[in-house]
Amino acid sequence: MNSPRTRVRWLTLGLIVSLIVINYIDRAAVSYAVGPLTEAFDISKSQYGLISSAFSIGYMVFAFLAGPLVDRYGARRILLLGVAVWSLVTALTPVAGSFLGLFLARVVLGAGEGPGFPAATRTVSRWLPQQERGTALAMVGGVAVAGSLLIGGPVVTQLIAGFGWRGMFWVLALVGAVWFAVAWRLLKDTPDEHPGVSAAERAHIAAGQRDEERTSKGRVEWRPVLVNRNMWIIGIGYFAWGFMFWAFMYWLPEYLSTEYGLSITAVGLFSVAPWAAGVVGALLGGVLTDRIFRRTGSPRTRLVIMGVALLLSGASLIPIFTAPSLTVSLVFISAGVGIGFVTGGIWWVAAIDAAPGQPGLAAGFADAAFAGSGIVAPSVMGFLVTTTGSFSSGFVLMTVLAVVGGGALLIFPKRDEPRPTLDDPGTLADTR
Repeated sequence: MNSPRTRVRWLTLGLIVSLIVINYIDRAAVSYAVGPLTEAFDISKSQYGLISSAFSIGYMVFAFLAGPLVDRYGARRILLLGVAVWSLVTALTPVAGSFLGLFLARVVLGAGEGPGFPAATRTVSRWLPQQERGTALAMVGGVAVAGSLLIGGPVVTQLIAGFGWRGMFWVLALVGAVWFAVAWRLLKDTPDEHPGVSAAERAHIAAGQRDEERTSKGRVEWRPVLVNRNMWIIGIGYFAWGFMFWAFMYWLPEYLSTEYGLSITAVGLFSVAPWAAGVVGALLGGVLTDRIFRRTGSPRTRLVIMGVALLLSGASLIPIFTAPSLTVSLVFISAGVGIGFVTGGIWWVAAIDAAPGQPGLAAGFADAAFAGSGIVAPSVMGFLVTTTGSFSSGFVLMTVLAVVGGGALLIFPKRDEPRPTLDDPGTLADTR
């Protein structure tokens, strides 16, 4: 008698999604405490831009290094270590005491959060078949990210109102500690290691995996990833989208407050719209990429979807610097973010397609490009705001980068990729 198919893979996905929500609320929390934090530590706007970039220094380095560590030692161990580090640093942030202390705290926070997406990508590749990954990684890389920023504004501002800006950081650190305790018991590297997974569910997962995706750990080989053409194209596109994302994450509250005189609680409420649009866009992107992959079997379709989305996202920002007003800004920032988030989970699916045997390393490569834009975007925006007294030139730069990234994704990938069907889920050829 066959055992019923369990759904432990979705419980595992839920743990990863909740982790990313906590991850992004923690990293974005500083943007809602700009006023009292900069006053307490005597920090200027340009220094705040550097502090925002500091996070991405640690994030970029450890996202890249965590990829091979995840492939070598498994996702569970690296994730638990990362959560412990970033929760501790979140608790210490309110007592950093100075520009230098806060800068270093943000670097270490980025280092702790760096393994998140490489580990999440490997977990999805080991726990879900190919035909479910678009939606799953849209939940991880899109819905969880946009959703965290959607609820993050109201939650963080209310925490500040209720506990003060220092208390807000301590509450967030406690939430990270709770996740650590739950994941210690429930999170496993592969279905074979989880006692709750039935034989039917293991068979369902294995039927949609390549042979090299059925291992918990393995040898790390750098060259297949570093010489892979599509990996570099993914990196260019992700940097372009990342610039827009990080700029809005760190500067949207300040933009709404400075340009339109909104209070801190009003900023939290008005900030909801772009990230709500991001949730919708991420869900759309995940469903779309899975449906098209089922019909075509072509991994290149993921890159086409991302390229078109980036072009449309950049075009959506044009009205903001040509006819600015609060209504125009909210509508078209929301459109740009929402369309951009169509790509939210597809970057990770594309990374798995490019290097199925080493999804952690491939995801770390892509995430390093994303983090690189996180270093550049906050500082550049801070410089532009300081020197021009306006955010308009920043919006222009976002549009230009979106066109460059979208064009790269549409024009340069290798075109003669194989087209496997779901009945033949064999290894996809390496696209180099």
